[in-house]
Amino acid sequence: SMASPALLMRVVASAYSVAEKAATIVRNVMSTGDLGIVEKAGPNDLQTKADRLVQMSICASLARKFPKVTIIGEEELPADDVTDEDLIEDGHCEEILKKPCPAQYTGIKEEELVIWVDPLDGTKEYTEGLLDHVTVLIGIAYGGKAIAGVINQPYYNYEAGANAVLGRTIWGVLGMGAFGFQLTEAPAGKHIVVTTRSHSSALVNECITALNPDAVIRVGGAGNKIIQLIEGKASAYVFASPGCKKWDTCAPEAILHAVGGKITDIRGNPFQYNKEVKHMNSAGVLATLRNYDYYASRIPNTVKESLVP
Repeated sequence: SMASPALLMRVVASAYSVAEKAATIVRNVMSTGDLGIVEKAGPNDLQTKADRLVQMSICASLARKFPKVTIIGEEELPADDVTDEDLIEDGHCEEILKKPCPAQYTGIKEEELVIWVDPLDGTKEYTEGLLDHVTVLIGIAYGGKAIAGVINQPYYNYEAGANAVLGRTIWGVLGMGAFGFQLTEAPAGKHIVVTTRSHSSALVNECITALNPDAVIRVGGAGNKIIQLIEGKASAYVFASPGCKKWDTCAPEAILHAVGGKITDIRGNPFQYNKEVKHMNSAGVLATLRNYDYYASRIPNTVKESLVP
């Protein structure tokens, strides 16, 4: 008989189904027309009913199955057990369970994993109806490193007409690859930078200007920006500012690294994802699918010195 699937593959398979459930919640909240918007730190830092329900759903569903895993979510919510069974997703993706776990991860124990959850990345865009910017992020870390991730885009295809199937789930594991999308490189010789839509600053713009890009794309959501890289719409994601958090980058990092890309802070330091780490990526973000060194070498020292890790 086949050995039972390794813990990591079971966690990823569950996270896949949990993310699909999350997408359903996101779409349901939007369709009611009552987003229940709350300002957290200001008008660019919003929380909606979808952020709250999705986080409860993801955290409770994964905690029931994997009680010893550390789960860190963006929203500060009471840690009570969720009593609304409609929020619990017990399923898993069979397809993922069938794949062999990369050898270096077969011995992982539950208590060694940290899951970073962004229930709704791109909340501001969600409230403004820019629905293709929105993602649900579940990142899985081991030894302080992002090793697997799930990105769900609840509104993928939403401009494709009334009969279009909405939503998709992208997932990846280091040493295995990433799935659910068509890996595409940006046009050769073109420098297309994707950056923040709502958190711009003089420093952010100074850094982009120094790269002398052919084009700049401003979109919401870290998950969405990494998707721009892996689908060849942009060649670098550059954000010279604090503001991004560990739950924004963990899942996207795992997927980007699984296909040979690279993400660091603006100073070139890797992100750490162990449970004690501070949540803010205070030295910004630099990410590429290819040609990381080209962009890293052009970040001005003045910018690097302004951003203290």
